[in-house]
Amino acid sequence: MKGFSRRRWLATSSLAGLSLPTVLQLQSQAAPNAKRAKRCIILYCWGGISHHESFDPKPQAHAEVRGPFTTIATATTGVHIGEHLPLLAKQTEKLAIIRSMHHDDSAHGRGMFWNLTGHRPPRSGNIPPDRSDWPSLPAVVSKFRSAPKGVPTAVRLPYPMVDNGTLQAGEYGGWLGAKYDPIVIRTPAGAPYGGVSRTLGAEVLDFSKNIPYDRLRNRNQLLRQLEVPISRDDDFHSFSHFRELASDILLSSGVKDAYALEREDPRVRERYGDHIGGQSMLLARRLTEAGVPVVQVCCAAGDLNGGSGDMWDTHSDNFNRLKKRLLPVFDQGASALLTDLEQRGTLDDTLVVMLTDFGRTPKINGSSGRDHYPNVYSIFMAGGGIQGGQVYGSSDGNGAYPRNNPCGPADAHATIFQALGISPRAEIHDTLGRPFPISEGRVLPLL
Repeated sequence: MKGFSRRRWLATSSLAGLSLPTVLQLQSQAAPNAKRAKRCIILYCWGGISHHESFDPKPQAHAEVRGPFTTIATATTGVHIGEHLPLLAKQTEKLAIIRSMHHDDSAHGRGMFWNLTGHRPPRSGNIPPDRSDWPSLPAVVSKFRSAPKGVPTAVRLPYPMVDNGTLQAGEYGGWLGAKYDPIVIRTPAGAPYGGVSRTLGAEVLDFSKNIPYDRLRNRNQLLRQLEVPISRDDDFHSFSHFRELASDILLSSGVKDAYALEREDPRVRERYGDHIGGQSMLLARRLTEAGVPVVQVCCAAGDLNGGSGDMWDTHSDNFNRLKKRLLPVFDQGASALLTDLEQRGTLDDTLVVMLTDFGRTPKINGSSGRDHYPNVYSIFMAGGGIQGGQVYGSSDGNGAYPRNNPCGPADAHATIFQALGISPRAEIHDTLGRPFPISEGRVLPLL
């Protein structure tokens, strides 16, 4: 019932003689029966977007914290965001901005692991993927959501995340197995982000190459006739799964049709922007309409390159990079996505989530940049039953620590699962058969 708060529901249940554990169990089991989003698009700002210049500006702070940018009013009374997000400022009635996110790791890969798995990184240092890792958010969603034949259950665009020449843990299926690794598909058009975007041997599908489909079909039939069962190690199983999935995709029409961005209304394509960021968001919308349950978009260059190029790792020249390239590209693509979904009547069915590694330091460094800062940062959610026009939590006057309603990646994941109609207490099993709840967080009051 709308307006019947969780607190009131708990109080009523307590009066009815139900214990708190029983109440929480019933509440979590009720999630799949509630109205749910059918699909999810994750916009991942690889490198750590500065909350100060985006969704949590501090205009009253000292200059060394405030920086040179001003703020702008939004469509939501009393809410201001950074001046270089004018298009998203008009969309805040769709957004639930969370300003009190935090965790405890200042390394990119481990910060990404926190945010894409909802769990603490399992080891120190620069962590490449391992089958002992907790599975990513898209991998877990794909465990509970099926897709039509020839359609992958989880997709990443337009390349894997890389730091200092290493693929990063957190994006993969982990101990769920290779079957749940979100497949990488290259975006076909749009000027690329500046900077290196290496795949480093990751399995990537590029449909822009001319592929003779009839020949592919004949080769697959011959290969199946010649293959004999063998004992598969994990690498071979991963390759085999990727090959079979790629073949299914290439031989079906849904994903190929979605990939053909040239078939989109030119006015819509133009609205997203002539860059790989906006075109990847457009492709994400088209892929989810083709039946892909969850699509993750890397909104940055794939390799952080030691802090140079079009990614959010702005240790130096923070303000020029944000003003001239990073914020305008993200603002255009993300606002176009929200407008597009609304106009197509699918925003209520599509959960859009912006995630990032962490925020940036309150104090500007000597290179006119901001450094890694996990103590507080901002994300947002929209669509999929999320009640827009709200800000959850706050940071202190310097954007240094949560002031009200602190929350973390596990809470964001619990909220995402709830919006998708998946109980946050649903269980998955590791390679030893041990059960784990998909989230240990609490559902935030955004729905």
